[in-house]
Amino acid sequence: MTRTATRPRKAPARDNGNGRASAQDRQASLIGAAASLFAAKGFSGTTTKDIARAAGVSEALLFKHFPTKRALYSAILAEKAQYSELRAALEQAVADRDDERLFTLLAGFRIRKGADPTMLRLLLFSALEGHELSSMFFRQQYRVFYDLLAGYISRRIADGAFRAVDPQLTARAFFGIIVHHRFLHDILGIPLHLTHEEVVREYVLLFLSGLARDRPAREKSTAERNAVPSP
Repeated sequence: MTRTATRPRKAPARDNGNGRASAQDRQASLIGAAASLFAAKGFSGTTTKDIARAAGVSEALLFKHFPTKRALYSAILAEKAQYSELRAALEQAVADRDDERLFTLLAGFRIRKGADPTMLRLLLFSALEGHELSSMFFRQQYRVFYDLLAGYISRRIADGAFRAVDPQLTARAFFGIIVHHRFLHDILGIPLHLTHEEVVREYVLLFLSGLARDRPAREKSTAERNAVPSP
């Protein structure tokens, strides 16, 4: 059963004391309205009139802040791509050669309770509509993490910790698991049978057990820990 797209909500703009919203608040309101509409109707299916109406402003004011829909799309990506804290944690895990920590951070960032499906919807629409925004989206939202993980896998192969695999293909495979999971649960609305934390743990253990060069006695999965012993 598919999940019905939510109706875009008008983003409130704060008053600056003169009965008017500040330029910064107005931009935030426009970006919020555009993100909701693009995620629900696609880039091609959303008009500037739709965005202005959802934000409660005129088209003229919309064009004053964002001359084109492409400018709005770029602003949405810039607002959503706030990864400074995540990058710091990832870099520390890389420095520590902490495999489980690194993979858990990457999976947990996308698979978590309350994760906003807007960005995934934007990616799907931009790819299906076949315009240049899909490559912009990939560069700003995913490429940085692909490159980081592929580089880490390459170093761990050199360390002798991972099997000799293709780093780029392996990184794609891991993110493919995450994207497919979100497609099933965030877009199609299929309910989870485990908690988000358990899901991340299962994926990470599964993936790392396949990468390990020397297979140590692995930690029990959630299913194994919950299994009822036979009488």
